[in-house]
Amino acid sequence: MAYTDIDDPSKHFQSVIWTGNGASDTRTISFDGNSDMQPDWVWHKQRNDTYGNHVFDSSRGFGANKELITRGNFVEGDTSNFNTGANGYVSAAASDGFVVKKGTNSSNGNRYINESNDTHVAWCWKANGGTTTTNDASSTSVGTIDSVIQANTEAGFSIVTYTGNATDNAQFAHGLGATPEWILIKNRDTNVDWTMGHTDFMGSSAENIRWNGSSAVASADSAAGSHFSRNAPSSTVVTLGNGAGGDFSTDTNQADAHVAYCFRSVQGYSKIGTYVGNGNADGTFIYTGFKIAWLITRKSTGNNWIIMDNKVSPNNPSSIYARSDTAEAEGTSGLDIDMLSNGFKIRTTSAAANSNNVKYYFMAFAEHPFVSSKGVPTTAR
Repeated sequence: MAYTDIDDPSKHFQSVIWTGNGASDTRTISFDGNSDMQPDWVWHKQRNDTYGNHVFDSSRGFGANKELITRGNFVEGDTSNFNTGANGYVSAAASDGFVVKKGTNSSNGNRYINESNDTHVAWCWKANGGTTTTNDASSTSVGTIDSVIQANTEAGFSIVTYTGNATDNAQFAHGLGATPEWILIKNRDTNVDWTMGHTDFMGSSAENIRWNGSSAVASADSAAGSHFSRNAPSSTVVTLGNGAGGDFSTDTNQADAHVAYCFRSVQGYSKIGTYVGNGNADGTFIYTGFKIAWLITRKSTGNNWIIMDNKVSPNNPSSIYARSDTAEAEGTSGLDIDMLSNGFKIRTTSAAANSNNVKYYFMAFAEHPFVSSKGVPTTAR
């Protein structure tokens, strides 16, 4: 059995950092990975200021007022609160990066994306180069809601757009060809929360985490209308659940436009799972099978979402982190994690990553597989 089918993870995922120059109407931000990559999902965070966590993708279309904001329940392109279109945005994908464009605000047109001397990071995934496939559920008998799918089955990632039908236990096709383990869903038209499902609890009585909040995993019976379903996703469809008391899931299946980002683990490239903290600075080691380029982790009983990557924090211990559920600038202390050749080891007693006997959820992507398909091992930092 091969160690990995993806010898070069930079074909499918890359991070990039830059410092704003404040002058350009448009500016191309280029990757530096081994492969050229045209991204389909661009997640931007301003590092040194209280803006950021703006998500753009090629299925919905790049451009002004197409952002989704992970730190709130805001609708797509919420100009009343943030007006990213006026303050700078991702306008297009490039052959090996993406284009940021100055907004229409005369004094702060680059505030969110290219302001002079501000520092930025973007985490970027490839789906299918912007090419989508429509699943007509009535014709294919796959799901009950039509969906528009952009899938990278090799790397276990798909972007799905659909219009909800306000019906209990509705289903949409996800296009991964295998069961998704991590799903993010956002209503694009109505101010409701982001809903996140994880393989550890989808299909059980504990149904979701708010991606834009720090609360604990929600129980279906105590969070009416908020969850996925007691039915776990399958290799073909995601089931959208019914709420407590029999109401359809209002966060994932109102009669509005929605977007879902679906992931599954791929050996040597990505890993979705859990670990249990020990409350000790000599913390848990979590095996992934690759050297980590990007990691997100979250305490199941409630805390911020913590993100680390190999461009912002290239040396061990990784101690610089972003939070996806808040506007805060990146943190620079209090969290130490060693990124190793085959996984990560917790080096902190912080509750954000290592409370004793508490479960944490994580998703990680590779810089390099632990051992390539030709049997060549990688080294640690």
